[in-house]
Amino acid sequence: MPLTEKQRRHLGRRLQEERTRALRTLNRSIGEYAEGDEQDRTGDLSVMPSHPADLGTDAMQAELDASNATRVSRQLAEIDAAIDRLHSTPEKYGVCEDTGEDIPYARLDLIPWARTCGGMSAAPPSRSRSADRPDAR
Repeated sequence: MPLTEKQRRHLGRRLQEERTRALRTLNRSIGEYAEGDEQDRTGDLSVMPSHPADLGTDAMQAELDASNATRVSRQLAEIDAAIDRLHSTPEKYGVCEDTGEDIPYARLDLIPWARTCGGMSAAPPSRSRSADRPDAR
């Protein structure tokens, strides 16, 4: 069933909320690295780490931060594309790109930038438990 105008307005607000959240997360991440050098960010008193494992921890944290920033950037691009679909081609918003079926409203409410049904429509039918057990009647 196609989305109602009320549902579209609600999902438009949800997209804006998620966009704001993603931007806030991304800006906070960028701001942390722009504010100071590594010594300031970690709170170390000297440039030399007190233990060799600290180098590994710092490197791992930097990689994790970069990975999270990349994920949020991609999510922001998906949100922006969904906002564009909602406004420029509203008949395509909420329609699964894989199956052409309507994406369930509950899914869109959770992930308003969703482009697919989540693979549920394309999943093969599951076998019943009795088919796995020959002694079941």
